[in-house]
Order: sequence, then structure tokens, then C-alpha cells
Amino acid sequence: MKLAIVGVTGLVGGVMLEVLDELDFPFSELIPVASEKSVGKSITYRDKSYKVVSMQEAIGMKPDIAIFSAGGSTSLQWAPDFAAVGCTVIDNSSAWRMHPDKKLIVPEINAGLLTPEDKIIANPNCSTIQMVMALAPLHERYRIKRLVISTYQSFTGTGAKAVAQYEAERDGKVLDKEEMAYHYRIFENCIPQCDVFLDNHYTREEMKLVNETRKILGDESIRITATAVRVPVNGGHSESVNVEFHYPFNLSDVFDILNNTRGVVVQDDPATFSYPMPLYSKNKNEVFVGRIRKDESQSNSLNMWIVADNLRKGAATNAVQIAQYLLDNKLV
Repeated sequence: MKLAIVGVTGLVGGVMLEVLDELDFPFSELIPVASEKSVGKSITYRDKSYKVVSMQEAIGMKPDIAIFSAGGSTSLQWAPDFAAVGCTVIDNSSAWRMHPDKKLIVPEINAGLLTPEDKIIANPNCSTIQMVMALAPLHERYRIKRLVISTYQSFTGTGAKAVAQYEAERDGKVLDKEEMAYHYRIFENCIPQCDVFLDNHYTREEMKLVNETRKILGDESIRITATAVRVPVNGGHSESVNVEFHYPFNLSDVFDILNNTRGVVVQDDPATFSYPMPLYSKNKNEVFVGRIRKDESQSNSLNMWIVADNLRKGAATNAVQIAQYLLDNKLV
């Protein structure tokens, strides 16, 4: 089984290698792929050195699976070429997520939709993945009517340039504008803008939460509004989510459902100050849920606090889990 990692030298690419190792993903050949400026460089995986190859060279090697984390424009240009040689592409960018013919997959929720004919599979947005992991089993039971979402997203979600900006600001360095990933400093600050603004004055990140959630849960009737904020946290996204259901619920049943949801860990005990925090989700593959309580201002409504490592379940882990599902079910 030949496995290509496209964007292997990037922030998420490096985490993908860690996850592949930890989950002991089986393959016979690793094909590291990156942009032209990185071709010829070496990466190390399990104490073995691999030479980084170009897109064209990788296509010629006909990988069985290619996991892309190299940006939307790269995916739009190259994913079809990989698919054309029989490769199944799992794409971590936003390029294919809302394409009507492409599946948007969180394995614990909707991997059963996949078939051998799905040659380009979309990995959802990081903030969407962790939220739907907690919401999907509740939606199945109580049917979600409306979501009000506020996110607190790590600067690592923006990539290596944002990490460099944060570290420089933390160390007291003054940066030129072209060195900054954001319009403002991120150290000791909160920036109420994730991605670019759209015509409706929401950001692209906020609309991803709207559109991707509906697609993954298979319900276009859910009303959703979101505010996405970039915070000076080095790894880990947090979300405050207010959920209104069509049907009434018992809080004990909600806890029971979430405690029995694969990939979800409930941390909720006010007496011992137990609740999820990004500090403790770092380098973990699970989604952590806490501060679960009834919204006393509105019927059939619930408040939740959802935390996950955005580079893990929010990106690399979810992609590798899709690949594992494809292998386990002989879809490649």
C-alpha cells in the first residue's frame, strides 16, 4: 500500500507523520510530497530518511492513498490528477468540502457513506469536526433546531507563519507587516476574525461552521450562527455552543449519550473544577466536552464547552482515520 503525504513539510504534515506512527498505520511505501522549494529535501519517519518528491513524480508512483494538506489552490489543481491514476485523495483543505459530488467525512459520524468510487474525500474544517463529534449523537436523539457558536481558536490553525509571529511577539521582537500572519499582534490579544470577511460580514471560518455542519449532519434545516475568534493559545480550539433542540431532554441522558460516544471524553465536575481546556487536549486525538448545562433562558436548550487539538482530530487524526476506514473496509 503506497501512501503519499502532500504538504509533508508543513505544520499539519508533520503532525500527520506523528499520527501515522502512533496509530501504526500500515503501508508498504511512504511518498513525501511538497512544493518545488522543498523537493529534494529529506524528512525522517521512524528513523528512516525519505526524499521529498514533486507532485508530478508522486503521481507517476501511483499511490493508493494521498493525504493532502497543502492549501486549497494546490488541492484544486492536483487532486484530480492523483485521482486520475486510481489514487484516493483525502483532502484537508476547504477546496472540495462543499462540492455537491464530494463526501465530507468525520469517520465516527458518516464514514458509511464512502464507496470505492469516492476518489476525492474532503476532511472538514477543524472547528467543525470537534463540534459535530459532540453534536451528532445528540442530533440523532433530539434533533437540533438552532446553534449559536462562539469559537476560541489557536493561532496554530493559521499555520507556520502565525506560529512564528506569536513566538516573535512573545520574545519582544518587532515585526514588519509582511512577516505577520494577522493584521494585529496575536500575543496577549484576541482577534475577532478567522479567515477573510465575506459579503455578509461573516468570516469564511464562521460560514464553514454553518455550511459544513449542515452537510455532515445531513440536515439543511438547522439554523446556525457563529462568531470565530483567534486567541493566543499555542494549540487547541475551544468552542462555546448553545444548542436548541426540537425535543425535550434530560440532562442525565445527555451525559449518558456523550459518555458512550466513541472519540468523545466528558470532563464535567464543577465540584472538582473539571472541565476541558486546550492546555490538556494538546497532542490528544479525542474531543473533550464539559460545562454541560441547561439553558435556563429557553426551553429544550443546552450549553456545552467543546475542546480539541486542532492539528490532531481537527486535521491530521481525522484524515488518517478516514484512510484507516478505507483500508479496513477494502475501499482502496
